[in-house]
Amino acid sequence: QVQLVESGGGLVQAGGSLRLSCVASGSIFRVSAMGWYRQAPGKQRELVARISNLGSTNYADSAKDRFTISRDNAKNTVYLQMNSLKPEDTAVYYCGAGPWGNPTLWGQGTLVTVAS
Repeated sequence: QVQLVESGGGLVQAGGSLRLSCVASGSIFRVSAMGWYRQAPGKQRELVARISNLGSTNYADSAKDRFTISRDNAKNTVYLQMNSLKPEDTAVYYCGAGPWGNPTLWGQGTLVTVAS
């Protein structure tokens, strides 16, 4: 059974940094696009950043120049380095896997809280 397990969330002051990790079990990782999405209270889940199995990346405007997505295929892990965090980045962050733009497998989420 394929699973995605996120970690790295927490409480951080505005301007701080966090690195999220998502480990995928099973063979899906190397052939899948991976993405980070987030859902704030009362809002829909939205794309933060995604990376193809070959390393091409795409970012939401809100994440450009502050966040970096990367993947380590040897470790079946995708990362999201988040710098210059803002209170509006507060959300549950989810890792998604699947075809580009259409993740079909989700992790349980990790909460990021940015205090002002």
